[in-house]
Amino acid sequence: MKNAFVTGLVIGIFSGTWLFVMHTFGYSNSGNHVAPVEYLSVLIPLVGVYLGVKSYKEDEKENSLSFFEALFQSFKILLIGGFFACLAGLVYLNYVDQGNNFLDFSGRLFGGLVIGILICVGVSAALMNRASKVDQV
Repeated sequence: MKNAFVTGLVIGIFSGTWLFVMHTFGYSNSGNHVAPVEYLSVLIPLVGVYLGVKSYKEDEKENSLSFFEALFQSFKILLIGGFFACLAGLVYLNYVDQGNNFLDFSGRLFGGLVIGILICVGVSAALMNRASKVDQV
C-alpha cells in the first residue's frame, strides 16, 4: 500500500500543479473547448502508473505479476492520485478561478476517469508476466 500511496500522491501533486500552471499561462478549464496543450496532462497518470506498477512488480512481487494484480495496484494508485487531484481542483475552483463552473470541471474529471481506466488496463497488460509454454513429452 505504501507504493500506491506514494505514487498516487506524486500523480495528484503533479496533476494539481498542472491546473495552476495552465491557469498561469492563460488556459481556462471552463467550456467545451480544450487547448491542444491540455492533452499533455494525460502523460502525468500514464507515466506515474507505469512507474508505480513497475516498482511494485520489481520490489514487492519479485518480477512475477499477474494482470489482475497489476490492475488492482494501478487502480489503487489512480484512486489515491485522483483524490489529491480533486482536492487541488477544489482549491483551484474556490480560490483561483472562481468564475469557473463546477459542472464544466466535473465533466473534465469524468473524462479523466475514463482515460484513467484505459491507462490501468494498458499498463496492466504491458507489465504482466506472459504465460510460459509448457513442453509436453
